[in-house]
Amino acid sequence: MYKIVRKKELNPTVTLMDIDAPMVAKKAEPGQFIILRVDENGERIPLTVADFDRDKGTVTIIFQIVGATTEKLNQKNEGDFIQDFVGPLGVESHTEGLKKVAVVGGGVGCAIAFPIAKKLHNLGCEVHSIVGFRNKDLVILEEEFGQVSDKLCMMTDDGSHGTKGLVTDALKQLIESGEKYDEVIAIGPLIMMKFVCALTKQYDIKTVVSMNPIMIDGTGMCGGCRLTVGGETKFACVDGPDFDGHLVDFDEAMERSAMYKPFERKKHEEVCNLFQKEVK
Repeated sequence: MYKIVRKKELNPTVTLMDIDAPMVAKKAEPGQFIILRVDENGERIPLTVADFDRDKGTVTIIFQIVGATTEKLNQKNEGDFIQDFVGPLGVESHTEGLKKVAVVGGGVGCAIAFPIAKKLHNLGCEVHSIVGFRNKDLVILEEEFGQVSDKLCMMTDDGSHGTKGLVTDALKQLIESGEKYDEVIAIGPLIMMKFVCALTKQYDIKTVVSMNPIMIDGTGMCGGCRLTVGGETKFACVDGPDFDGHLVDFDEAMERSAMYKPFERKKHEEVCNLFQKEVK
């Protein structure tokens, strides 16, 4: 059992939790993930390590409430326990030797982008962070990004916060103003990462993306998280989650990611109705 030592609502649909998991915190690195179960009958879901504190023995997770399991997890409070918290899994993000990087985050993907930006900053790399949201009510981690970025571009689709526009608009402007990046790291919705990669390919800038496909066991045995990268089948849980964005078949990934959305919505509604009945 793993204790929730901190819970914070970042926006109406995104929650942060610090979990007491000293063995995971001891070895966790940016880019890796954990798999948890809320209770003994729960499904296994992957969540990226958003941060960690080796001294306190805690691991930070940030999740969006989209399905039944994330709804159940969000019903937990500080002092409560979750059943399983396995990790760290996956390959850590490559950060060594990079001198200047643009980190591009979209929506809840910023929770994955932040620890990478933080580590790059701590290694002395010049970090330009571009983070985008639909509107100001959905903004998360702005202060945290500001602390680890030499330049921070806040973007919103409707212009209600920061600059109106897409993350690709800001990235293109920076590149065309003369900024030279060793690498661009893009993390967010698949469609966002696809268009970031289409842009950077025009300028021949290496681009790494973090993929979060359907995942079950996290060990490469089930094949649920398969992707096509450079014409070859890869598994996000053991080969990734980071991949060369210019080689990823995003269209295939988007088609597969949408397979279970109707089921996900139905289960979410069932769980919400169950909690409402319990409250009454």
